[in-house]
Amino acid sequence: MYHGRSTGKGPSTPTQIYQQPPRLLIVHIALPSWAHICSNLCEALQNFFCLACSLMGPSRMSLFSLYMVQNQHECILPFVQVKGNFARLQACISELRTLQKEGCFRPHSTSLQLAVEDGLQQFKQYTRHVATGAALSYTSLEITVLTSQPGKEVAKQLEEGLKDTDLVRVRRLQVVEITEGVLECMDSVSPVEEPSSDESSVLGTDIDLQTIDNDVVSMEIFFKAWLHNSGTDQEHIHLLLPSRCFSNISRTGDDSMCLKCDLQERLLSPSLLPGTADGSLRMDDPKGDFSTLYQMASQSSASCYKLRVIKALNSSGICESLTYGLPFILRPTSCWQLDWDELETNQQHFHALCHSLLKRQWLLLAKGEPLSGGHSLRTPASTFYVIVPSRSPTLLVKAVATRELLLPSPFPPLPEDPTDVSLKTVERVLDSLELEPTYNPLQAWSHLYSHLSNTLTKLQGRIQPSLESRALRKAGQLQTNRVRATVAPLPMTPTPGRAPKMPAASKPSSEVFWPSKGEEYPSGP
Repeated sequence: MYHGRSTGKGPSTPTQIYQQPPRLLIVHIALPSWAHICSNLCEALQNFFCLACSLMGPSRMSLFSLYMVQNQHECILPFVQVKGNFARLQACISELRTLQKEGCFRPHSTSLQLAVEDGLQQFKQYTRHVATGAALSYTSLEITVLTSQPGKEVAKQLEEGLKDTDLVRVRRLQVVEITEGVLECMDSVSPVEEPSSDESSVLGTDIDLQTIDNDVVSMEIFFKAWLHNSGTDQEHIHLLLPSRCFSNISRTGDDSMCLKCDLQERLLSPSLLPGTADGSLRMDDPKGDFSTLYQMASQSSASCYKLRVIKALNSSGICESLTYGLPFILRPTSCWQLDWDELETNQQHFHALCHSLLKRQWLLLAKGEPLSGGHSLRTPASTFYVIVPSRSPTLLVKAVATRELLLPSPFPPLPEDPTDVSLKTVERVLDSLELEPTYNPLQAWSHLYSHLSNTLTKLQGRIQPSLESRALRKAGQLQTNRVRATVAPLPMTPTPGRAPKMPAASKPSSEVFWPSKGEEYPSGP
């Protein structure tokens, strides 16, 4: 079973820093709950794949497959490359929308277990065929079960059913319970970005358990976490602080306190998305306006990128006009190659630093140390960063301008006494505005999803499975626009008095189709 560590132990490459492992999503939602969840889930998936398929640069997601478990398990989408396959993913979502929403049935107790085993078998067979003549950057699979049933019961069911199954290729097995609660955090910036301790736990050491609300925003943010770099092969950043300021701590070879951190994006760069207003000027640059920090950290394989703290600043001691680029978040590293004592000590020091900075109302000014690249006599340019604490165990990192980048900007003093007529006019305008205590991005829509969907549809064409074609598939016929499974399904548990029914999506065939990257599976009769 999954024990929290990746099977691959080699250092990350620049491409791997972006790419998540292959993912198998199993929708385990029985009637009548499916009628209340279907619309939200399909919209969240549609929004997520609009982003995932549109992002320029290296692919952040490799393979994706989807199964549905109701009265039996069914492969809705065999493993496909995410990038370049929006039409296939859109057809899969349309297929979900057509599934039965009313009625009742008695699901087989082994259907979920069979879906996991069947999906894992498909992944193994896919990687065996694709690996012929091509090196794969992924060797393990992440499995997520979305369920309407109590998460702990489903996790225990999986633990019992899979105890004799070889799961060495499973990087992570996660059960996510969809609750019927209304999103209470719409006024917060990140409602479900980090599940609370009451919502997220681990049963034994095998299956992760989490809950999310039954609304589009919560599901959407859950899926967006798949775009993060979650690799644990190596820490991303070494934050170096002058050791003379601390006592009873381990020091590095250059007599500094070293906090080992992982780097995480706070938001997606608009320059990575085609046709956005901010990205139109940078369409020729797949890296967009990524700050130097993330680029350097991504390219560091032999050694970690270093941020050396050189000064402390008052929290009000920096002008916002001097920061530039996208902000990034530092967290204590979860690198598996560190022993548990070092991980615990590193985390405690990181938390202590956050508390101390908040108490003192300080920021940190740090200088990025370029990676050594041979014996060049030229001194590489440095980048400076301001590090901002928060009330969560994270630090926000923003690039800050240096003398070379600064342009002259006159700032004459503001006149003290504006005219009464102008003052009253402007105050009436301001009084008409609705005052909010904070800016909430979850309540600001830019119509980006519909724009990306239309753009992708024009590029790739549209596949529209209909109710009639679904009926044909149920009868055992494969329609022309329906995907073909890559492996034969596992045996189904027969219902008394009925022959076992085989989903057409997983129907065995004398032919097996293996698409190259970005291509679709050929369809056939």
